[in-house]
Amino acid sequence: MTLRVYVETTVPSYLTAWPSRDLVRAAHQQVTREWWASRGGFELYSSRLVVQECEAGDARAAADRLATLAGIPLLEQTSEAAALAEALMSGVPLPVRAASDAIHIAIAAVHGIDLLVTWNCTHIANATLRPRIEAVCRAAGYEPPLICTPEELPTGSPDDE
Repeated sequence: MTLRVYVETTVPSYLTAWPSRDLVRAAHQQVTREWWASRGGFELYSSRLVVQECEAGDARAAADRLATLAGIPLLEQTSEAAALAEALMSGVPLPVRAASDAIHIAIAAVHGIDLLVTWNCTHIANATLRPRIEAVCRAAGYEPPLICTPEELPTGSPDDE
């Protein structure tokens, strides 16, 4: 079974960034590059919101981020996703500055995505928020994606594990 993965903005950001001087961030960048190089066992998806976020900032860096998304199908931000994002904002709860994070989760859930891969450990891949995120999604009638970092995903085919 091929797992469907929603690629959140931090993944192309870590993938294309200049190597960090911070050892932990540099390690995360390397893990991201290794996973990306062997991602063939996964069916990748993203969204227009990821594209918009990747377009921000330095033009050269933005072009690099956008190039990583080439050929990845974009999931629509439906009215159902908007409603679920609102429920996440109030039910988790998430701060106003995390509205786009709620939208990423909602898009993945509404479209039945298996995994949401991110390095955003503040509002998305956060062990204390995950149970609340999952409860809000299920209460709205959606199975939540399993939220993880690239470090948690196997390299190569998931069937090889």
